[in-house]
Amino acid sequence: MSFFKNKTVLITGASSGIGAELARQLYAQEANIFLLARRSDRLEDLAKELNPRGERVGWMQVDVTKPNQLEEAVRSCIGLFGSIDVVIANAGFGVAGNVSQLKTDDYRRQFETNVFGVLNTVYATEQALEKSKGQLVLLGSVAGFVPLPGNSAYTMSKFSVRALAKALQYEWREKGISVTHLAPGFVDSDIRKTDNLGNLKEDHPDPIPNWIRVPTPVAVKEMIKAITKRSPERVITGHGKIIQGFNQYFPKLIPWIVASVGLRARPEPK
Repeated sequence: MSFFKNKTVLITGASSGIGAELARQLYAQEANIFLLARRSDRLEDLAKELNPRGERVGWMQVDVTKPNQLEEAVRSCIGLFGSIDVVIANAGFGVAGNVSQLKTDDYRRQFETNVFGVLNTVYATEQALEKSKGQLVLLGSVAGFVPLPGNSAYTMSKFSVRALAKALQYEWREKGISVTHLAPGFVDSDIRKTDNLGNLKEDHPDPIPNWIRVPTPVAVKEMIKAITKRSPERVITGHGKIIQGFNQYFPKLIPWIVASVGLRARPEPK
């Protein structure tokens, strides 16, 4: 029997990329899926793809920076399925640019979604997860371990998500809620096609070469294994594990590589 059979999974940032693929694979494992994101057209399309009759699928247009919208979504999800067993806080984007090129408003915008949006999700779902003795999953990044040039805003936000996950693992243990932090490396998604305002530029080429990007279904399959095992933390993708390992055990190596290859900020999608 599937670990997820008859469980209700709420996913933020579910309209594309990792969030949408999580919905597909978890639905295939007989979970009830409740989809949240800003792009309602994509949510509707995904819901119809999963089940044209709407069975075991619900969705709502939500901006995670708006706590009242998340609270309404939680009420709707519980009204539809009766409970929430797993919450996956996946919504996020990346601000690109060197520190001297960015303004404090860029950092605030990055944190509003990637950090405060996660906190809003935590607060909105805490009671439901305590009641179900469920699981909170926070989507971080290998960037939460390894800072690189031109990536300070995104890296700072993912360091924060990782710290939040660690704190919640202590604090929510007595509530019976398990917390899993997932840290993927380079996965096929829209994040590198999104500008510093959070707007998708679909025609923008992905600056990460194909040979290092991991197909989304492959990465998500590994994520689901970690969720099933209630792992406290899992670095996703082989190259992600290598980068994190080098950073932990050979701390001088990555700075040497960065200096040797002259790594620069990825361009903001236009």
